[in-house]
Amino acid sequence: MSGSENPNLFANCTVETCPLSTSYYNYRIDLAANAVFVGLFSAALVWFLAVWIYTRRGFWFMVAMELGLTAEIIGYVARVFSWKNQWDQDAFLAQIVCITIGPAFFSAAIYLCLERIVVVYGEANSRIPSKWYTRTFIPCDVVSLLLQAIGGIIASVALQNGHSLTTGDNIMIAGLATQVFTLLIFIVLSADFALQVRRRQRHLGAGVALTQEPALGRIRRSWQFKGFMAALGLATILIFWRSGYRVAELNQGWNGPITFQQYLFVGMEPVLIAAAVYALVLFHPAFCLREAMSKMNKIVSAGEKGEGEVRESESPLQDRGAA
Repeated sequence: MSGSENPNLFANCTVETCPLSTSYYNYRIDLAANAVFVGLFSAALVWFLAVWIYTRRGFWFMVAMELGLTAEIIGYVARVFSWKNQWDQDAFLAQIVCITIGPAFFSAAIYLCLERIVVVYGEANSRIPSKWYTRTFIPCDVVSLLLQAIGGIIASVALQNGHSLTTGDNIMIAGLATQVFTLLIFIVLSADFALQVRRRQRHLGAGVALTQEPALGRIRRSWQFKGFMAALGLATILIFWRSGYRVAELNQGWNGPITFQQYLFVGMEPVLIAAAVYALVLFHPAFCLREAMSKMNKIVSAGEKGEGEVRESESPLQDRGAA
């Protein structure tokens, strides 16, 4: 909006009476595209809740996905309302804040899965205990989410009062940058874990390197688990890619040239996030990780009991290899 410093100046505008350059978007919102994403995210919302009710597995994963999807739905419903009135300040603020913070919840859901994956392969393959992945990344995600939410609130108040959006915008950027950095560290540690698993299997053999708990062995060998690993990796990359785009977008302010490119936004925001969500719809961890999602305490205890034996078997081989 060219007059964002005084939004009340255009409060009575309509598409017929004012040029689009005076609206919050600077383009005519595509109603069909936004309605499609409302439908996609609503269907996913029902799916994740239904799966939890049916399986009773992965409660916190479900909560994180539901919160993220709720934010996405509110955001795109607000854009649908904005199609009717592109000068509606409340709808504009709702969409920019909700669509910005939604993926932080999906990141949290992804972080929860890594702890389970470590258990499936065996604690001995990880440089850090599996629980510490969640204890490290979830707080970082919460910080990211709080910064984005606080920044959005400050910017919203500033916009309503006709003040500068710089402070709120910078706080939102800090939150998104925190999310990008956290995702990057997560990707690095996940890759390191994968390399550790491969290295130990090559040196020790799968019978020693991987946990031999029968239920976990069945999970590892299943095509569902392999598909889930690919889906989780894809979802992580897509959210990382999207978050980088949002940092670049907000870095130029709410009136920057990237912000005013509707189909760039569609391609880099809802398309990427919908693809990430539906990757996890198709390969839901409740079905792909099975017992590892519902019997963590029992399985981890069994894994810790056998971990010492695994490491004892590993040490002589490592010593001989180093000699």
